[in-house]
Amino acid sequence: MSKRIFSGIQPSGNLHLGNYLGALKHWVRAQDDENENIFCIVDLHAITVPREPKVLRANTKELAALFFAAGLDPKKSTVFIQSHVPAHAELAWMLTCVTPMGWMKRMTQFKEKSAKKRDQVSVGLFAYPDLMAADILLYQTDLVPVGEDQKQHVELTRDIAQSFNSQYGQTFKLPEPVIPKAGARIMGLDDPAKKMAKTDDKPNRAVFLLDPPDVIRAKFRRATTDSLKEIRFDQKRPGINNLLTIYQMFSEENLKAIEERFAGRQYSEFKSELADLVVEKLRPIQERYKELQKDKTHLESLLKQGADKVAPIAERTLSKVRRRLGLFSL
Repeated sequence: MSKRIFSGIQPSGNLHLGNYLGALKHWVRAQDDENENIFCIVDLHAITVPREPKVLRANTKELAALFFAAGLDPKKSTVFIQSHVPAHAELAWMLTCVTPMGWMKRMTQFKEKSAKKRDQVSVGLFAYPDLMAADILLYQTDLVPVGEDQKQHVELTRDIAQSFNSQYGQTFKLPEPVIPKAGARIMGLDDPAKKMAKTDDKPNRAVFLLDPPDVIRAKFRRATTDSLKEIRFDQKRPGINNLLTIYQMFSEENLKAIEERFAGRQYSEFKSELADLVVEKLRPIQERYKELQKDKTHLESLLKQGADKVAPIAERTLSKVRRRLGLFSL
């Protein structure tokens, strides 16, 4: 039986290998299944912290182009910008009104993001999980592909949906998180204890999808490994394990074959071959991206097409929620 899949990425910076291997690559592959795929650029989430408006607009357009350049096919998947469907914000407010404060306070990501600023943190950042819940529940989603760090948000979404259904009557479908077995946590090249990040100020931490070949090779040359010599998968050796994971995700070879190929070889040789592989795999994405950027009218038409397609689905759910809550409609 066909299932509906929903997921999204914030336009908060440059897309990197972690975003591609942990999300986009899986989304593209999932298009060949019989499921209904809905993918969103969640720009309303991006403004929970201060953003330069011009930069946010540019990042949103860049991310949209990368979605399609990476292989999302508008004939197989629906791609749209969150703020282009007002139902997201309206349902988020309704869910905020029925979500206990205690549930929000336990959210790990809020604790991490607010630790340094405390009273200066926006209410939007605190209520971020309700907006994410609205994104998912609007479309009666079955499956939500997420990274391990977002699993708690999907679990909260289920709690909110169950509570609402219990209090007001059956309204929402309960979504299930889907976490990729491989590539879900691509770590920083300079510090394998920290994830790659779109907005990190460490220049050698992440390889971005639009990095030119010479920059990609330089970043891999500087990548942290360890003082040992053997090139093999080992979670106790996070540096080399992270690089091998990237190699495996791009090459799609089995672990044993990769270890045999690099047995007895130097880290420098492995890093060089890994960089060449990444450059080669990113080349068609970068070429398609440049073509899309040349025809911005076409890109905008694809996004409008996506928003027009999902808006009626969102409105049906929103109308049901309004009735359940007792809001008067004309």
